[in-house]
Amino acid sequence: MSKLHRPLGTLSDERDPVRLTPDSAGWTYSGLRVLSLAAGESRIVRTGEYEAFVLPLAGACTVRVDGQVFELAGRDSVFTRVTDFAYVPRDAEVELSTVEGIEVALPMARCARRLEPRYGPAENVPVEVRGAGQATRQVTNFGVPGVWDHADKLNACELITPGGNWSSYPPHKHDEASGCEVVNEEIYYFRVAGRDGVTPSREGFGLHRTYTSDGELDEDVAVRDGDVFLIPRGYHGPCVAAPGYPMYYLNVLAGPADERSMAFCDDPAHGWVRETWADQELDPRCPVTSHEGRVS
Repeated sequence: MSKLHRPLGTLSDERDPVRLTPDSAGWTYSGLRVLSLAAGESRIVRTGEYEAFVLPLAGACTVRVDGQVFELAGRDSVFTRVTDFAYVPRDAEVELSTVEGIEVALPMARCARRLEPRYGPAENVPVEVRGAGQATRQVTNFGVPGVWDHADKLNACELITPGGNWSSYPPHKHDEASGCEVVNEEIYYFRVAGRDGVTPSREGFGLHRTYTSDGELDEDVAVRDGDVFLIPRGYHGPCVAAPGYPMYYLNVLAGPADERSMAFCDDPAHGWVRETWADQELDPRCPVTSHEGRVS
């Protein structure tokens, strides 16, 4: 079994579907928790040495931290709307409560500085259509440098790939400090829609590839709803959504650089593909969502 591919159920349980720390991942900075709260339930999360985003995946919740209260409207599913979110600092006690139930992701990063909590409105989140043709996908840049600068180490964004399309392509890497990249540990957290294109389901699947030039890493895996894949180093991509099954993934990145960055280098064998996009039409299914709801 791959040490980098963590299928649903291998990282925690139904109450906490994902509990991934830097230590359990085998690296230093990036982590992820996914919590499931029943209707009327409250949970206390102590962030310790990690900063985090509170990102609703399905449902709404109230976030109480450092005397502040944030009401997150959330969404029905990751395939229905761009959500609002909250930033919570290290060394904090965070209370999450929900009226109707929620599944919520906490992308996190080990950090040194303690910042103030802050609310991120959904209407301020940029939605980018990237690529072209069968490589058209939606990138939701809620927690990236230049858009959200209120973080010490943590970077995060969401992607939606329509069924049959490729994303994270051309393959790219960010495992050394060079002219085009910085070092970042990256987590891919997958959700895959079922036949209705909206409701996450284990029925559908996608494919993910990670490899290194020296051949030490060379993994091609099928991923299903709720799976996690770790990128300690090397080129990663493509992520391919099987026809009929739109694919979402949450990217979490953090590393040792003094300034947050998501800079990367393409695999030189495949970087030429970017130049072909100018002559191709965008897939009309993108963008899929906005802060107002479904677009297509």
